[in-house]
Amino acid sequence: MDFADRHVVITGASTGIGKATATKIVSLGGAVTLIARRAELLADTCTELGGLAQWAAADVGDKEQLEAALDLAVTLNGPIDGLFLNAASGGTFAQVCDYPEESFEEVLTVNLRSPWWAIRRVLPAMLARGTGSILLTGSLGSERGMGGNAGYVVAKHGLRGLAMAVAAEVAGSGVRCNLVIPGFIETPMLANLPAEAHAAMADRTPQRRIGQPEELANVAAFLLSDEASYVTAQGWAVDGGVLGTVAL
Repeated sequence: MDFADRHVVITGASTGIGKATATKIVSLGGAVTLIARRAELLADTCTELGGLAQWAAADVGDKEQLEAALDLAVTLNGPIDGLFLNAASGGTFAQVCDYPEESFEEVLTVNLRSPWWAIRRVLPAMLARGTGSILLTGSLGSERGMGGNAGYVVAKHGLRGLAMAVAAEVAGSGVRCNLVIPGFIETPMLANLPAEAHAAMADRTPQRRIGQPEELANVAAFLLSDEASYVTAQGWAVDGGVLGTVAL
């Protein structure tokens, strides 16, 4: 894969999957603009990655902040060739009848409305140039029902629908849109769970282990690259075999 003279924007980029993907793309010669809330962490990450990395702090759940960050990315690194919409919120764990209204709205905004806003901001320029790759981070919750986390599951199912709808609309334009579906990946979100939950996830995975962010980043980089030029409207699972072999 070669990302020379390419610019990829990544949300949720200061840690975990986003940071690992930025690291991969920079290693392949690409420029990246990282978007997340914590400016200090973004600055540190860009220092690690070197001169090809820039950052724009924004709360992606705030439409104006997100759009301003995307516009700044173009100013910093030029036209956007790849857009990796990876930021997410896990929401609240509660039964449907007890699920707080405000948490439901927050999860929908970060996980679904935000990618919708970002695509609408970036897509017209991609269409005008006749090239571009959009990648959204789904979840096992994009494919399965998961009791006790309705807001997240609803949002991630919607995200898959958004990816497929966009892909269908732009398939003849030179722009592609796909969904990457992480299984249980070692991220800060997972690290905050109790040890027994962590162990249970590894147990449910046919490979009997938790995945690493770099393993997801390798697939994300491929889908964002020209080597995936005939891949669009797809959901790619990186899950150690969970979706292909067992029910959650």
